[in-house]
Amino acid sequence: MNKIVCLAALTMLTSTIRSFAQEAEIPLWPNGAPGALGTAPKDIPSLTPFISSKASDKNGTIIILPGGGYQHLAAHEGHDYAVFLNQRGITTFVLKYRLASDGYHHPSMEQDVARAVRYVRANAEKYKIDSDKIGVMGSSAGGHLASTLLTHYDAGDANAADPIDKISSKPDFGILCYAVITMGENTHAGSRRGLLGDNPSPELVKEFSNELQVTDKTPPCFIWHTRDDRTVPVENSINFADALKKNNVPFELHIYEHGNHGLGLGDRNPPYAHPLPWTGDLMVWLKARGLTTQEP
Repeated sequence: MNKIVCLAALTMLTSTIRSFAQEAEIPLWPNGAPGALGTAPKDIPSLTPFISSKASDKNGTIIILPGGGYQHLAAHEGHDYAVFLNQRGITTFVLKYRLASDGYHHPSMEQDVARAVRYVRANAEKYKIDSDKIGVMGSSAGGHLASTLLTHYDAGDANAADPIDKISSKPDFGILCYAVITMGENTHAGSRRGLLGDNPSPELVKEFSNELQVTDKTPPCFIWHTRDDRTVPVENSINFADALKKNNVPFELHIYEHGNHGLGLGDRNPPYAHPLPWTGDLMVWLKARGLTTQEP
């Protein structure tokens, strides 16, 4: 019996490994990031591609922004999401962005995520992906960074010397998982301090309270949270969804009753046979929007 169980586990693990190829980290700026404080790994924002063997060029591509209060990067909200989505035919890129714990604050994080979208879009042909189906997915503080780009993107600089900087940083969709949205009431104090420092101006607080920055040009979003989240109040997601509604932006909002914070997939054992319900809801949404051909 034990041999049968072990064989089944090995078969599942082999299937998981074959469904994606994790490639080497790619520095976002080969000659150094703007405002870099040094040349150590912590000073070099990068993307790690996870190329799905099941991917179709009709599917969307997702840039994943792990959470961690702008102090660290949570692997279960980065690597684990990438593997899960790869199994379902979606190529992903995990962003290593600069952190307050390494001496960085705004605008470094925003520069990193904007450059990530530009890089992936510029290399769409290389990765055999659709340049018009590139989204961002963030959890907790990574969700704040995702919502920042969703509301602060730009069209690119036509006069830039670097051809990547000429490309739009606008995501085509967003996925926000128990995200920090506001820097005002109901914020996560550690994320605000990490991003904006100890005494941010009222203007900065308003600018990065992203529920106040939504327009009718904000990309469509999938949003989920738990009612009993004691770290990032559920009002963050509710108020962002309300702003999307007022601006006639398509969105889907799921509030689950229990779970508190930092859930990730809810199943830390690959190949994630029993993830949380939000993952199924996400796959339904992605398919409805033409971002995956896979069944949930």
